[in-house]
Amino acid sequence: MASLYKTPLTTLRGVGEKRAELFRKLGVDSVGELLNYYPRAYEDWTSVEKIKNLQEGGTYCIKAVLGTSVSDAMIGGGRIISKTTVYDDTGTLKLVWFNNRYISQMLAYGAEYFFFGKITVDKYGAQMLAPTFSPASKGAGIHPVYHTTAGLVSKHISNAVEQALQLLPEEVNDPIPEPIREKYGLCGLKQALGDVHFPMTREALDTARKRLVTEELLVLNLGMKSLRGHSRGVTGVKINKDFSADFERLLPFELTGAQRRAIADCVGDMTRRGAPMNRLVQGDVGSGKTAVAASVCYTAAKNGFQAAFMAPTEILARQHFNTLSALLEPTGLRVELLTGSLRESEKKRVREGLLSGEIDLVIGTHALITDKTEFHRLGLAVTDEQHRFGVAQRAALLGKGENPHLMVMSATPIPRTLGLIIFGDLDISVIDELPPSRKPVRTVLRGAADRKKIYAFIKSEIAQGRQAFIVCPLIEEGETEGLASAEEYAAELMLRDFSDIPVAVVHGKTKPDEKERLMADFAANKYGLLVATTVIEVGVDVPNASVMMIENAERFGLSQLHQLRGRVGRGEFQSYCILVSDNRGPVTMERLRVMCSTNDGFKIADEDLKMRGPGDFFGERQHGLPQLSIADFADSKSLELSQKIADDIIFIYKDLRCDELRLLNAEVERLFARGGQNILN
Repeated sequence: MASLYKTPLTTLRGVGEKRAELFRKLGVDSVGELLNYYPRAYEDWTSVEKIKNLQEGGTYCIKAVLGTSVSDAMIGGGRIISKTTVYDDTGTLKLVWFNNRYISQMLAYGAEYFFFGKITVDKYGAQMLAPTFSPASKGAGIHPVYHTTAGLVSKHISNAVEQALQLLPEEVNDPIPEPIREKYGLCGLKQALGDVHFPMTREALDTARKRLVTEELLVLNLGMKSLRGHSRGVTGVKINKDFSADFERLLPFELTGAQRRAIADCVGDMTRRGAPMNRLVQGDVGSGKTAVAASVCYTAAKNGFQAAFMAPTEILARQHFNTLSALLEPTGLRVELLTGSLRESEKKRVREGLLSGEIDLVIGTHALITDKTEFHRLGLAVTDEQHRFGVAQRAALLGKGENPHLMVMSATPIPRTLGLIIFGDLDISVIDELPPSRKPVRTVLRGAADRKKIYAFIKSEIAQGRQAFIVCPLIEEGETEGLASAEEYAAELMLRDFSDIPVAVVHGKTKPDEKERLMADFAANKYGLLVATTVIEVGVDVPNASVMMIENAERFGLSQLHQLRGRVGRGEFQSYCILVSDNRGPVTMERLRVMCSTNDGFKIADEDLKMRGPGDFFGERQHGLPQLSIADFADSKSLELSQKIADDIIFIYKDLRCDELRLLNAEVERLFARGGQNILN
């Protein structure tokens, strides 16, 4: 099918340059890509209902004859309304379309069709609104529904796909070798493509989807394994001596066993292996990942190499700088901060120190990966909150040295099967215990009627010298009726319940320097209460904060709620998370009860993935993976199957570039190129 990726859409009947441009808006440039543009849903026309049995509000498929020619009329706003009447042996029904000037040319008087649509009732009787249709001679079947764009409807796409399928050769070269397909019960590619677009039965669709989903996840697995193989093929910076015991003596507290194991994993990678370390240190909120990173940086610096620590926000970078400079500078190491907001003279001074080798550890943001930043002898790169950096950003930081070691950290607990794919190029260490000084945050669910009691509780905590967060999902009135707005909400609090307490407000439209100032002032206890949107999900450490109140809690994913809850409970005081929601739907109640029942981020992540899927799990696609077409990260069975097949393929064929895997390797390169990441070259 490779040549079809080079065949332009304009070779298809009915696809001229204008329509081809509309397809390009959907990311479809060739016939091959069109065949991989899978339906978003299906209409099941196999169950045909009689007209006399139709009920208001229901969606049905009917088989009926066109009893009148289609009539078009102009209505307000220059719109067209098209009407006709159809009949079967039990009755008649009106059909209505809006703004479809071609309907009269597409339906013939006296001909029989299948019509599929929703029934509404008005003063003139029952009608089916904007039904899709097909000649009865074609059979009922299951009809595809595609994502569309203005000027290109689903019917146009399905017509083009029908032609594209006819261009497939009699024997399609299959990327997955036949022995693998037979072993794992996967149908051939040609059958899968035909049945995923135009299945005759639900069973045929399920078989096709199994094949295509497994293949896409397999391709992603193999691509991530290739990344790991690339890193294994080079020689890393040689670290000769382990200084982690010396580092631990600097600490005013004792490390947990899990922290020591993670440090040992990292130092072991750097000292025992020839290849560069490529390790993810994953730990729940408050598990002490920063201390692990600091220890590994200390060992690298004591061996004469520089370390770079990249954080996703300036406020987090500054927080790490304050902590690590106070800890490490008494040992003779020089620690500096490099962020975009520094004055140019400051940035220049830090960059000169990095280039000369005078700086041992630099902590910063994306300023670390700009062309202007050069290192004398970079030996270790650390990224914090890994889900906010893509593969390309990781590679840019590593490119600042000669095969430096890489340690990435994430406080977003990720289910095991998903983590193996997302971080397939990394070894994984899990910090699965909290420091004994951390008390579990007590989490409760309350309704809006309890708001006054909650405010009274927050005020009592503030009166004892504590601080509190209130989080709202939106920042402006009117976006969604009934949801709290951070600005309006804060104004109300300052006027009424918290008129005697300093209140700050931070949201997504707050200017970066203003946000930095407000968050820093809150950390310095200049405000008792901070009203914010989720911009505080990854933010400043405020050990004095003891209450997190989350309005409209049903609007957030469980993993996001868990991250927000992690903003409190960082000090010596008992802390509380109060979820406020009036949504008593069974699914919402189940989700929020999970939050109240456990503080284990990994259990919460598993539940979140089951309930909401990876789109909500990751937010704005910050994990840096290529965009998938049909597979779903929440499908754990397919994830596990694809990982098993990937291992089998590597074991049997050894090299992805061998002749038997030539087509599969091309699929790997195509998937990663589609994500804008030529990371396999």
